[in-house]
Amino acid sequence: MRITEIRENTASISSSIRNAYISFSRMTISVVAVITDVVRGGRPVVGYGFCSNGRYAQGGILRERFIPRVLETPPRDLLDEAHDNLDPFRIWDSFMADEKPGGHGDRAVAAGALDMAVWDAVAKLAEQPLWRLLAERYNGGRHDERVLVYPGGGYYYPGKGLEQLQDEMRGYRDQGYQVVKMKIGGAALEEDLQRIEAVLGIVGSGRALAVDANGRFDLGTALAYGEAMREFELFWYEEPADPLDYLLHATLAEHYPHSLATGENLFSRQDLVNLLRHGGLRPDRDWLQLDPALSYGLTEYLRVIGSVEDHGWSRRRLIPHGGHQLALNVAAGLQTGGSESYPGVFQPYGGFADDIAVEEGYTRPHDTPGIGVERRAKMYAELRRLTET
Repeated sequence: MRITEIRENTASISSSIRNAYISFSRMTISVVAVITDVVRGGRPVVGYGFCSNGRYAQGGILRERFIPRVLETPPRDLLDEAHDNLDPFRIWDSFMADEKPGGHGDRAVAAGALDMAVWDAVAKLAEQPLWRLLAERYNGGRHDERVLVYPGGGYYYPGKGLEQLQDEMRGYRDQGYQVVKMKIGGAALEEDLQRIEAVLGIVGSGRALAVDANGRFDLGTALAYGEAMREFELFWYEEPADPLDYLLHATLAEHYPHSLATGENLFSRQDLVNLLRHGGLRPDRDWLQLDPALSYGLTEYLRVIGSVEDHGWSRRRLIPHGGHQLALNVAAGLQTGGSESYPGVFQPYGGFADDIAVEEGYTRPHDTPGIGVERRAKMYAELRRLTET
C-alpha cells in the first residue's frame, strides 16, 4: 500500500459578500487529491481535501515543499502497520520535516488541505466513515448520532437591507436550523443593532442568534457592542477582536456576561494554548472555534483536543469552524459541541451530504467510507474535475 501521486489545484469560491474585514470577491481555496495504489471498483482509492474559506489557495507551499516531501519518503515509512493502512501522523511528520516552529499562517492552511485528503483516504481504505474511525481510534468508540449545526450567514452585500436579511434567516429556519449566525462590525453600531433586532424578529430569542465581528474591533468598540447587546443574551458574541489580542479578550470577558467565541483565525495548538492561558475565557460559557482545515489539519486537531482538556476545558466547548464535512466528522466522532454549516455560501464546498436533512437544529453524519465528499454531488464533480489529469 502506498501513495502513488498527490495532485493540487486552485478553486474559486468568489462572491460579492463581505464581512467586517474582507471581501470575498477574489476568494480561492486549495483542493488536493491523494491517490493510492489500492484499487476498488475498478478505480484507485483517492482521498480528497481542501482548505476552508477565508485564507486563499496555497498551491506554492503544497507544490514546492509538502507534496515532494511525502512522495520522496519511502512508502513503508508512511504506513500504519497496526491498521494495515496509511498513517496520517507519519505523513504529517513527512511534509512538516524541516519546517521551523512558529509562523503559523499560510503554511498551516496548506497543511490543512493536504491532511484532510490523507484522512479521507485513510477512512476509505478502512472502509469506514471518518467519524466512526475517529470514534473507535480516539474516543473509546463513543460518538454523537446527531450534531448541533448552525448556518454561517448574515453577510453584507450591495443592496441587502433588513428585509433581505430577514428573508435569509427565515430561509435557514425553514431548512431546519434553530440557531443562526450573522455578521456585525461592517456597519455602524446603530445600524448593526437594527440588523440584530430584525433577525430577532424572525428567530424570536437571543439564544437562537450568534453574531460575528470577524476580529474587527478595538477594545472600546468591543466593549460598546458588548454593552449594547447585553440585553439580548445572544448565543455568542464571536471574534470581537484580533484573536491574538489576549488582553482585550480577557478585559471583554470581565465586562460581558454572556458567551464569547473565538479561535477560527488561530492556526496552531500553541496559539490556542496561549489563548486559554491568557485570554480570560470562561470554560463554562465560552466557545473555541479552531478550524482543522486551516490549522495543520485533523492530525493537529487531535492534539488540540488533548491540550484543551489538559487546561480543564470540555471538548464540548469546541465548535470547529469551516462549515464543511471534515468539521462535521470531527464533531460527530470526537463529540465536540457542534459544527458550523455553510448552506448558502462558499459553494459547492460548504454544507454536508445532499440527502441528509437538518432537523430541529441538528443533522446526522453520513454512512459511507471517508469524509463523505461523494455525498455532495456538485462538490465531488468539481473536485474530480480539478484534480484529474
